Amino acid sequence: MKKRGTQIGMLIVFVLLVSLMLWYYSATTSCSARALKLEEIRLPSGFQIEVYAGNVPGARSLALGSRGTVFVGTRDEGKVYALPELKGTHRAGKVVTIASGLNMPNGVSFRDGSLYVAEVHRILRYDRIEENLNEPPTPVAIHESFPTDRHHGWKFIRFGPDGMLYIPVGVPCNICRPEDPRYGTIMRMKKDGAGLEIFALGVRNSVGFDWDPVTGELWFTDNGRDWLGNDLPPDELNHAPVSGMDFGFPFCYGTNIPDPTYSSVNRCAKAIPPAMNLGAHVAPLGMRFYTGKSFPKAYHGQIFIAEHGSWNRTTPIGYRITFVRLKNRRAAGYEVFADGWLQKNRAWGRPVDLLVMPDGAMLVSDDRAGAIYRISYKER
Repeated sequence: MKKRGTQIGMLIVFVLLVSLMLWYYSATTSCSARALKLEEIRLPSGFQIEVYAGNVPGARSLALGSRGTVFVGTRDEGKVYALPELKGTHRAGKVVTIASGLNMPNGVSFRDGSLYVAEVHRILRYDRIEENLNEPPTPVAIHESFPTDRHHGWKFIRFGPDGMLYIPVGVPCNICRPEDPRYGTIMRMKKDGAGLEIFALGVRNSVGFDWDPVTGELWFTDNGRDWLGNDLPPDELNHAPVSGMDFGFPFCYGTNIPDPTYSSVNRCAKAIPPAMNLGAHVAPLGMRFYTGKSFPKAYHGQIFIAEHGSWNRTTPIGYRITFVRLKNRRAAGYEVFADGWLQKNRAWGRPVDLLVMPDGAMLVSDDRAGAIYRISYKER
């Protein structure tokens, strides 16, 4: 009888513990959802947004591992996170910090079982990372010669269809002409760090790019300069089908308009104009072609852009996800897809990067709220 009583007591304790854990999970999830104000996000009919992970401080660039792990870079936090998906759900099970103390590790990219991380001055590689999330391997530095300037020094990285790793090098200023030819470019190199070369130039500060799934051509966002007023210059979406193209910075902005700082230098006639002028100071960062199937067909193969939002405009703008519609693989329209992170000129969230998941849903990182959202579509 005593043994049976002990077993019943242990069972009661177990049930109470499980109930407490379920209550805690439910409470923290609902509190997170309320704090994130997802009810304020406006989306087209049929779309919904939910929390994928709600405790990811400084979440910025996103990359997907071969086993479904979402990797997240940060900037000021100096950390890199891994988010294994909780089986049977559409959310992360936990947030694992796989690196800390790094120098603005904004960029992350996954290739052949390895995670590549971009610091300001170098690229690191973590081999067999998904097999060792709780005990990450010592990283290999594959390239360490990038400039050390922190002003626009954080980097977005991705592997292109050519197998090369693409790395932008922003200018260390608002507007200037650095002597080092690497500034104001998008560069690329082999996955072992060899063969570094300039792919595109005249690029002030790109923090997001992707390749057209139909043509294999590069598209990228670029952040325009400050202090020309509230409505100038436009930020840009650019198209670089081949290497060696010059997109005009610092000599011109927008549709080949001479910048007043360098108006005496006639370099705009040969510059490549934007594929689409975006809003002034919206701060376009991550961009993705939609390669999933679950969104309506009107979105297939089209471009989504995460607009981080203005920092010094009199009336704030951005803080949203926009949609660029293509016609014959050329930009033909620009519209708001999701907004609501900005309320009464105050922003509670700032979208940074986008990631299309295997099920067709789209993840959105938010470095202000420290969260990852999941946008999905369900026909009504």
